[in-house]
This record gives sequence, structure tokens and C-alpha cells, in this order.
Amino acid sequence: MITGLKLAVNIQNKYKGFKKGYTFGLLSIFLLLGGKLWYYKINANKSNNIYLNETASGVNTNAKKGNRKMTTFNELYNRLVKASVEHKGSQELEKIRQEEFDPHHLDCLLNPDQYAPVWRLGECNCSDNPQAPCEGKCIFDAISRDEKGNVQINKDLCTGCSACIESCSAKKLTASRDILPALAAVQSSKAPVYAMIAPAFISQFSADVTPGKLRTAFKRLGFAGMLEVALFADILTLKEALEFNKNIVKESDFQLTSCCCPIWIAMIRKVYHELMPHVPGSVSPMAACGRAIKQLYPDAVTIFIGPCIAKKAEAREPDIASSTDFVLTFQEMQDVFEFAKINLAELPEDERDHSSRAGRIYARSGGVSEAVQSTVKRISPDRKITVRASQADGVPACKAMINNLLEGKSNANFLEGMGCVGGCVGGPKALIPREEGCENVNKYGEEAAYPTPIDNPYVIELLHRLGFETVESLIENSDIFTRQF
Repeated sequence: MITGLKLAVNIQNKYKGFKKGYTFGLLSIFLLLGGKLWYYKINANKSNNIYLNETASGVNTNAKKGNRKMTTFNELYNRLVKASVEHKGSQELEKIRQEEFDPHHLDCLLNPDQYAPVWRLGECNCSDNPQAPCEGKCIFDAISRDEKGNVQINKDLCTGCSACIESCSAKKLTASRDILPALAAVQSSKAPVYAMIAPAFISQFSADVTPGKLRTAFKRLGFAGMLEVALFADILTLKEALEFNKNIVKESDFQLTSCCCPIWIAMIRKVYHELMPHVPGSVSPMAACGRAIKQLYPDAVTIFIGPCIAKKAEAREPDIASSTDFVLTFQEMQDVFEFAKINLAELPEDERDHSSRAGRIYARSGGVSEAVQSTVKRISPDRKITVRASQADGVPACKAMINNLLEGKSNANFLEGMGCVGGCVGGPKALIPREEGCENVNKYGEEAAYPTPIDNPYVIELLHRLGFETVESLIENSDIFTRQF
């Protein structure tokens, strides 16, 4: 059993690549985060930041009606995003005010935090049905009907699983879009703004777009830099492996992974709450990344980008809300790159390679289990009770796996659930097919210099910088990596 950071570092010396001077390499992470910081405050009264204080109230939807066609939601979105990228948001909003549009659409775009992660954009046409298809798909009871038969999405109950969106044949439901206030923050913040990119990102924006080119693109938009959340998946893998060593002492003991999918965690908390004692109190890699940045640079602004709508709901949970200021999808960022006329494939490289294989494969189903399994074996090679993993992806399969466990039909001692089929690469806002995404993630994992987080010198040094004197202290109460469910 590893007794501390010193021993962990000694282990590194046996591995190729460690002698390259990892401390110098790690500095690239924090040079990215560094620089002179100013007090962070978004001034909602400035014209460049209209999206944080504008509402749709007072909008003249009756102006010059005549035969003018109403501006659609997608038209509003495209025009405002394009104008925001060009720093012309105020002018475009003034033009829109003279047109006919739905004030609800504009208010959703300008103030997404006031609504659930799923928006209804029009009148429902299935009000005669006893239960709307979307209502029947929600396992979290977040959908109800108003007096007109229109569905209502409960902001506090909606997890952003997107099942209702997929089941709406009339296409009246859509995922929230947080890009306007996020862009306003990038443009107006006096403190640096960092992009936190999900492990599923590899080749999402085309096979020609490397991590280094993507980092350059974010900087051209005004971000201070881009961090791969896979590095923090490394840290959470190490934490879960240590939790496994602590909690699994008999053959009948079992542990549910806690750190990755918000849909999976919401299922356990709200539907199968009797299993919560078997869930270690860990934040997600997204929250860990945001908290670590703000631990080192308190005024920084953090923006997570991934394929997941549910991350928008997770980022609002009171105990971790301070970690992540905005959550965007790959699709939202793709829109921004297009409006900004940034050709990602032609950009120069700005490479920083810090994550291990374990952290990179979090993006596909079975990745968390495999990462924890290899890490447990790495830190406790003589352990008699090894990891017996069971995985499920998609809500129905996750429910079936849990029911088998409750009925005594499972021999697994480590259970991993992913809300989307295929894992994060199968998320509703992924830009490529999940099979291709899985292949890309596996390839990127194999290209990593280190197999597990305990082999990764950047993990060890980062933990030291964050105040962890020993590896074992990861399973103690920590304001950075621990949460109270």
C-alpha cells in the first residue's frame, strides 16, 4: 500500500518518461492558468455584456406587424450568437426588438439559468393524450401539464437526461443554450476565463482537429486557455481506487462509482436512494477541475464544454455550483467557431499533454471501471479481493443492473452506470457517431504517456500544489474533491 506522495514519486522513477522533468512539464498547466489576475466582476450594465441583465420584458412584439413573419427561435439564436461573436450584440438585440418574436424564446436565450435544462418552445399538440410521450419518459417526475395541456419542466427536478426531447414527435422541446451569457463573460471578464474540455472531445470537431489546435481556437475567442478534464478524471480514479481498498473488505461488499455521469448519480439519489451508503462522496471530474482552478486562482471563470445536457443541471447543484460558471455543449461551441470563421484544422498547435490513459477513457462506457480496476491493481498488486466490475449504459440498462443487484443476482463489487448509450461519446450533443467517438477515445488513451494516475507525475505534483501531503488524503474530507450527497 502506498504510504504517501514520496513513495508515489519513487514509483514514477521506474517508468519511461518520468525522467523528462515532470515538474517543468507541469508548469505549462499553471503558466496557462497564471498571469496577472484582476478582480473578477462581470459588469451587467456595460453594453458589451447585455446578456446578463437583459430580459424579454418590454419587447415590442406588436411593432409594425402587417404581414411580417415572426422571427423563429433558431433565427433568434443564430443572429444573437453571430452578433455576440462579432461584439455587436447590443445592436442586433435592438433590431430584434423591432420585430415580431416570442418573448419567451428571447428570455430563455438571455437568461438560461432561470429555466430548466430543457425548454418548451411551442404549444403542445398531444394534450388529448392521458400522458404525453415526454411525460412517460421522465423517471425523475420533472414533467407536468398546465391547464392548457402544455408540458411544464420543473427546474429543480429536471436532470437534463434528454429523454423527453427525444420522445417529442412535434419537436417542441430543446436543450438549453447557455452560449450568450458565456460569451459575455469571456468578453467582459477582467479575470482569465478557462475552457474545461470533457474527455469525449477528441476528434469531435473533425479528425484533423488535435487537442493543441482546439486550445489555440479557444485562445482566439478570448479564453485564457483550455484544460483537459481527463487530468482530473485521473485524480478521481485514484480517489475511487483508494475508496475501493477502504470499503471492499468482504466478498459481499460492493461500491457504486460516484464521479462521472450526473444521470447515473441522479438515479441513485432520487430513485434508488437506499444504495447511497455504497456511493463514495466524490465530485465529478468537471467539478474537480473547476474547483482546482479556483483554488489556485480564485477569480478565474470556468466554462465546461462537453456532449452532455445533464452537466448543465449538475453545475447548478448548490454544493458544487461555485465550481463551474457555465456549461456549454460541443454543438454550442461548434456554432461559435463557425460564426467566428475559425478553421480549426488550419490552426497552429498549442499542445499540453498531461492525462493518463485511465482519465482519457472515462468518455466511453466501461472506461471508469477499467480505469479503477487498473489503478487498484497498480497500487495494491497483492489484493485478494479484486475489482469485479459490472457496467451499464443507457437508463433502461442502468435500471436493470441496479435491480439485479437489489435482487441478489449480481456478483459485481464495482458498478458503473452511464446515462447515455455508449457513455459520454453517445451524449445528446456529441458531434460524431458514438462508435466513432469510442474508437477515437480508445486511440487517444493508448497514446497517453502513462497508464494510470499513480504513474502520472502531473497528478502527483498537482495534488501537492493543492495541499495534499499524501495520496491517502484524497479519501479524507476535502473541499476540492469531496461532496456530501
